[in-house]
Amino acid sequence: MNSFGNRYRVQLFGESHGPAIGVTIDGIPAGITLDANDFAIDLDRRAGGKKGGTPRVEKEALEFLSGLYNGVTTGAPLSMIVRNLNTRSHDYDNLLNIPRPGHADFTTQQKHKGFADPRGGGHHSGRITLALVIAGVIAKKIIHPININSQILSIGGTNQWEAKLEQAMERGDSLGGIVECTINNIPAGMGEPFFDSFESLVSHIIFAIPGIRGIEFGDGFKAAGMWGSQHNDPIIDINGKTARNAAGGINGGITNGNPVVFRVAVKPTSSISLPQETMNMSTGAIQELVVHGRHDTCFALRVPVVVESASAIVAANLLLAGNGPGNGIGH
Repeated sequence: MNSFGNRYRVQLFGESHGPAIGVTIDGIPAGITLDANDFAIDLDRRAGGKKGGTPRVEKEALEFLSGLYNGVTTGAPLSMIVRNLNTRSHDYDNLLNIPRPGHADFTTQQKHKGFADPRGGGHHSGRITLALVIAGVIAKKIIHPININSQILSIGGTNQWEAKLEQAMERGDSLGGIVECTINNIPAGMGEPFFDSFESLVSHIIFAIPGIRGIEFGDGFKAAGMWGSQHNDPIIDINGKTARNAAGGINGGITNGNPVVFRVAVKPTSSISLPQETMNMSTGAIQELVVHGRHDTCFALRVPVVVESASAIVAANLLLAGNGPGNGIGH
């Protein structure tokens, strides 16, 4: 479905080329001050128009529909939308019967019996991450002083990616990347084994971000090739601080008081300008496809703030459920 969470329940709605993208959040505590300026920095980090990103730029003007009175949350469900004003739906006219390689065109048409909106990926577009970022901004207020920061470690397999990004743009091809996220000031004791462990909840929402291909915590996949004496984290004080952080701040699915550290793999953008071959579903023939429209050369460049937002939503759910010391509510 399109909802996540129990105590901070986030529901996404809208399509890439529909009237608006929106989010409804239930469980927001009353009394939190909010205005459009609170969202400006994170929305700009996610926005297109930068090198390697989509040329599609929207104004991203927020409209509060419910749950806010005199700039303060009321405790009722909060609904917000951002209208889609800069669309070029005709770019997708030829894709109704010709699914793009790597996209959800074929699967959504199968699942929804041909009624899915094909324009710009519809509800499966990366534009839907706008709603996650909106929910994340509010979640960050709730979880303060927990602090979340993400950074790009590599693009296209290198940490010196400028030249490779230029090459991809010239070729009409695309690149993926690795994003690392660190959650600081997080208390020990958050997470419920087994199915609501901290890693389980973070992984669940992270894979809701379009284009994510993998996630690892701490030493991650390298741990499979290590000695136990290398991978174990010696505890060095009574608060649980460890000499290393091989576990990524989590033991037994529960935060241990050290920073939570994880990395995600973002695939190359599926829409590329290079000719590709795919099936024409109306004729049954394989044909050449050239994808038109405005697309990211590397969507990973815009993913860090989305990962932060998703992580904040998880932390807000746990804190509001009393999973951790104090109520964690900031204004």
